[in-house]
Amino acid sequence: MAYRIFTDATSDITAELAKSLGVTVLPMEFTLDGQSHRHVPGDPNLDLKALFDAMRAGKQAVTSQINAFQFTEAFTPALEAGEDVIHIGFSTALSGSTASGQLAAEELQKRYPDRKIACIDSRAASLGEGLLVYCAARRKDELDFDGMVNWIEENKLHFRHWFTVDDLVYLKRGGRVSGATAAIATVLKIKPAMHVDAEGRLIALDKVPGRKRSLKWLVDSMEETIDREKADTVFIGHCDSMEDAQFVEELVKERFGIADIRIYDIGITIGAHSGPGTIALFHYGKGR
Repeated sequence: MAYRIFTDATSDITAELAKSLGVTVLPMEFTLDGQSHRHVPGDPNLDLKALFDAMRAGKQAVTSQINAFQFTEAFTPALEAGEDVIHIGFSTALSGSTASGQLAAEELQKRYPDRKIACIDSRAASLGEGLLVYCAARRKDELDFDGMVNWIEENKLHFRHWFTVDDLVYLKRGGRVSGATAAIATVLKIKPAMHVDAEGRLIALDKVPGRKRSLKWLVDSMEETIDREKADTVFIGHCDSMEDAQFVEELVKERFGIADIRIYDIGITIGAHSGPGTIALFHYGKGR
């Protein structure tokens, strides 16, 4: 039986990649300086650099979750067409979007009892979620609905996330760190080093002096956790910081010899909280 894979814009996969995988990406909404926007990768009307420049100038972006009605609108055409639905969603520890999707799925299941619907908490963020979607979608031809759901659940906690931000002011605005911590870190040029844990939460692990050292920390962390037999693709994400992303790319090439390394933009859903200058590294690992 045919099924369709959905994800949300937080996954940060590009429109081109989504199309090649046959994945449907649900947009997420945010406001910046009182204006409402829709975030979906590849939208030509959404200038990420301009948005991050606005944040550098002191503007604050506020993100919104996808509600149950929006999930219902997205899933219904597939169900009407006789397709089952698998949604791989943003970590429920960071957003209520996937929980809304699960509520929508429960109601839709009553209306379409012959269809299968799975709304899965990826326990991932940004391109960690995106890499899970990518690796799952590549297996679509060989896995039926139940096989795909099982594969996602069995493998999702193997996708590792390593983050560093350039300025703590954005995490301070979002209430993630105190004003005093942000001020001290700025003076001492301390860069926080973070990951997403097994519960899908963004956790600070270390405080690294200097930007270059923080970028090297990402690759050192990858070396400690990578599953060398299965990590055939690496995603690198950045918030308007391509040069630093390319620096990390070169380190990964030198140390691991992985051929398929892809650099993508981190969108505003995550970037609103982590800020311009965020760099993140994602790979298949031994576990969270």
